[in-house]
Amino acid sequence: MFNNRTKIKALLSTEPTGQEVIVMGWVRTFRNNQFIALNDGSSINNLQIVVELGLLDEATLKRITTGAALKVTGTLVPSLGKGQKAEVKASAIEILGDSDSEKYPLQPKKHSLEFLREIAHLRFRTSTFSAVFRIRHSLAFAIHQFFNEKGFVYLHTPIITSSDAEGAGEMFQVSTLPLENLPRTENGNIDFSQDFFGKSTNLTVSGQLEGELAATALGDIYTFGPTFRAENSNTTRHLAEFWMIEPEMAFYDIQDNMDLAEAFIQYLIRYVMDHNAEDLAFLDNRLKEEEKALPQAQRSEQGLLEKLQFVLDNRFERITYTEAIEVLLASPAYKKKKFKYEVKWGIDLQSEHERYLVEKHYKRPVIVTNYPKDIKAFYMRQNDDGKTVAAMDILAPGIGEIVGGSQREERLDKLQTRMQEMNVPVKEMEWYLDTRRFGSVPHAGFGLGFERMVLFVTGMSNIRDVIPFARTPKNCEF
Repeated sequence: MFNNRTKIKALLSTEPTGQEVIVMGWVRTFRNNQFIALNDGSSINNLQIVVELGLLDEATLKRITTGAALKVTGTLVPSLGKGQKAEVKASAIEILGDSDSEKYPLQPKKHSLEFLREIAHLRFRTSTFSAVFRIRHSLAFAIHQFFNEKGFVYLHTPIITSSDAEGAGEMFQVSTLPLENLPRTENGNIDFSQDFFGKSTNLTVSGQLEGELAATALGDIYTFGPTFRAENSNTTRHLAEFWMIEPEMAFYDIQDNMDLAEAFIQYLIRYVMDHNAEDLAFLDNRLKEEEKALPQAQRSEQGLLEKLQFVLDNRFERITYTEAIEVLLASPAYKKKKFKYEVKWGIDLQSEHERYLVEKHYKRPVIVTNYPKDIKAFYMRQNDDGKTVAAMDILAPGIGEIVGGSQREERLDKLQTRMQEMNVPVKEMEWYLDTRRFGSVPHAGFGLGFERMVLFVTGMSNIRDVIPFARTPKNCEF
């Protein structure tokens, strides 16, 4: 019964010659007891179903409500209405699932994104979110395609781990110990030897360290999986659970790393522009409508499609951290005291600084390199100046940092010294240090936050709107 249906996306690109078709989907609107707008999720566009007067009895007509699921049999004919070349003239309609119109929260009107977040289990049925999640799918597919074409090996790194790759300590602990009666050692600490893994474990913040192990044998690898940060950040850019893409490449330096990351971002954008043109056009129009309510100074200089095309057409600006600080110190924003956070050499650049560089000064994506070693992780390669490391961040318009990476420190003595300086437990990391003992090579890698990439490509303003079910402080619904 169900395998002989045709998806709406296919029907809308088919020449209508009166052929009989079966289509199934959910009702978006039903006008004048004659015209049903049907959508099955395959396209941003609805298919119009024309119901001749007298085809259905009164009881059936009343059941065709917004949200109801239908099976429609009919003929595909040229449309008399504007905006579509085909419609279906119904010969039979079966109601597969009723929807109580008085209780169904998605009425044919505009709903705020805040409201839709509260009913995230239903928001997929809106045009905005169906477009966002089709694009999210395309980006995920393009990620695998990009690396596969370049001969990378897809590696599944552990989700439960005993290491903290970032050294930040903001981790979710994993335990089977009874919380109401925790076992203690003689000095009063929790006795993790009695736990499931026999030691303290947590959800991963990054698969990078394990990725390095594989890269020093397989050459080029990438990971793509969930990562977790127990960071109490209620912002439009942070999630407690998010997805990361982390390639690691042997025989790469910082320049090779930047080249790959730039090509990667452009590849993903190009793929979506080629395969999700209608979804992007819808989101582009949506963004323009949203911005009409904003003061002129707060509106984007480019529309969504213009922005994406601009990123494809232009090389990313490449500057050092020191140059970035000099630009910020010379900026009108700094001189007029418009920055909330201070600007001086040695600070960790804040989002407002990153966005100024990208959106106001260079007006394009920017790659910042050679950060102060004191604000970066222990595994980054130390530069000859003794002050900076071969790190790189890619900053994108509207978001700020979208990629973070570095050339890794391949010299055993330098790495051990740095770990001791930063109080990284060397004894527990002997497995990691072995890659520097046995055939160490220059190597590099980066991490791309998947949701931030989706945010950039869709033009959405809140990261909670580009992941199906957001995990944030005090929120773990669905």
